Amino acid sequence: MSRTSRTNLRRSRMALIAAGALVAAAAGSAAAVAPFGATAAAAAGCTVDYKIQNQWNGGLTAAVSVTNNGAALSSWQLQWSFAGSEQISQGWNATVSQSGAAVTAKSLSYNGALATGGSASFGFNASGNGNSTVPATFKLNGVTCNGDSTGPTDPPDPTDPPTDPPAGSKVNNPYAGAKVYVNPEWSANAAAEPGGSRVANQPTGVWLDRIAAIEGANGGMGLRDHLDAALAQKGSGELVVQLVIYNLPGRDCSALASNGELGPTEIGRYKTEYIDPIAAILADSKYAGLRIVTTVEIDSLPNLVTNAGGRPTATPACDVMKANGNYVKGVGYALNKLGDAGNVYNYIDAGHHGWIGWDDNFGASADVFHQAATAEGATVDDVQGFITNTANYSALKETNFKIEDSVNGTSVRQSKWVDWNRYTDELSFAQAFRTKLVSVGFKSDIGMLIDTSRNGWGGAARPTGPGATTSVDTYVDGGRNDRRIHLGNWCNQAGAGLGERPKAAPEAGIDAYVWMKPPGESDGSSKEIPNTEGKGFDRMCDPTYTGNARNNNNMSGALGNAPISGKWFSAQFQELMKNAYPAL
Repeated sequence: MSRTSRTNLRRSRMALIAAGALVAAAAGSAAAVAPFGATAAAAAGCTVDYKIQNQWNGGLTAAVSVTNNGAALSSWQLQWSFAGSEQISQGWNATVSQSGAAVTAKSLSYNGALATGGSASFGFNASGNGNSTVPATFKLNGVTCNGDSTGPTDPPDPTDPPTDPPAGSKVNNPYAGAKVYVNPEWSANAAAEPGGSRVANQPTGVWLDRIAAIEGANGGMGLRDHLDAALAQKGSGELVVQLVIYNLPGRDCSALASNGELGPTEIGRYKTEYIDPIAAILADSKYAGLRIVTTVEIDSLPNLVTNAGGRPTATPACDVMKANGNYVKGVGYALNKLGDAGNVYNYIDAGHHGWIGWDDNFGASADVFHQAATAEGATVDDVQGFITNTANYSALKETNFKIEDSVNGTSVRQSKWVDWNRYTDELSFAQAFRTKLVSVGFKSDIGMLIDTSRNGWGGAARPTGPGATTSVDTYVDGGRNDRRIHLGNWCNQAGAGLGERPKAAPEAGIDAYVWMKPPGESDGSSKEIPNTEGKGFDRMCDPTYTGNARNNNNMSGALGNAPISGKWFSAQFQELMKNAYPAL
């Protein structure tokens, strides 16, 4: 996988860029709605953060977060009444029902317990006329959300800023009721592209892919620069900053394009020169008001399951990392140290459905994740959740076939594309894997993130319905949204498009859709390019490559003329916009 690029912008220009890039992006398109914006209703007994994320003539999408400021609850229900003709059509992370104008949202098995100061988040879609407003009154388990169940309540002021959770407490979903940091370096690159202003105001991850990135590599922004810019963007509301922690010893033992600077045995340098400085910066009280989300070491732990220990796809490098234990130790150390800051939310990378969705990989991966989460002083309390599909292309939803389907008596699982996988898409995998993770010892309230930055697969090639039922292969291949040649292809894929825009609490168990991989940044070079960043040449990035065991000896499907990983790739960015789904 690839890493974020850093442009040659000087620190003296950071404040100007941070403001200018956002203004340019906002001015570029009225359709580019700022995600995660919030309108809040607050009260003493409980706090309700009710935000209308999107609204049009005919419907709306809303996200709701409720914080219990009273005695601990074992289950909850939140009630309100619509002022207009809104009708609930779909809900997630709660059972949402309606009778007349009255709406009731009830907790599910995994989010019913609400300690004092604890929060739960859910969302819904509803029909409407485009003029929906924030409800005037909310009740949590029958108690009006003003701390007084008998007296009247004052209607909330929609201009009030979101109410902060109690000091020192974490929220259940850091994305709920929060904006997300827009990286001004990426935003400037996107806005400079023809049509790029349509997405240049979207939040993306900041990749700390080497030690030098902490201070700022090649004149680019360092970690403090980004956090300072985030404080400027935050204003009076809540704001999430997304960081990718990505510098393990022997990094990405199965792909040369994303190799790193540290050798397989340099666990000491990883701890003292990389994690410790990051942890010290995040612990600075100056940044205590930010919600900092970390994606911890993509493409590491799943390699120990699938590419080591005698597997057909094993590599000598992955066998070394499994034997020395430095992936497990490194992830555990990062979780422990970074988790010491009360405003840091750690999400461990969990591959994707086309990697660990098979029976042999699914449970084994969950066990390795638990091993890492309890290594080097870490505990499961240091884990907020997991992220899937980071920097990958797996379709969020396959709408034209299901894993339960069969054609002429042959299961979809037997098709060449699915190849006995249990899952056809990323959403079904993420939700099922969350359940598995809880079963092996992770907390019941963990949430999942899904990287949707490049898995839209729109454009003219997107199927409009199922494939022909001539055979199970024609049925699947004709109807699948994911148009890759093979599920194992991962580098700069031709035909890919931007996916769902970043969004909080979109589905049950999903904390957010995110663009953790900045669209337009290369996965790897299509030919060998000498560099000083430790990045190798992987044939999977070569469009002429005929493949290996990991993609069943198919063509790589990669775009040509690509730069090294993390560098800006204009042709890819243009293709991603052209094939965006939903369309721009």
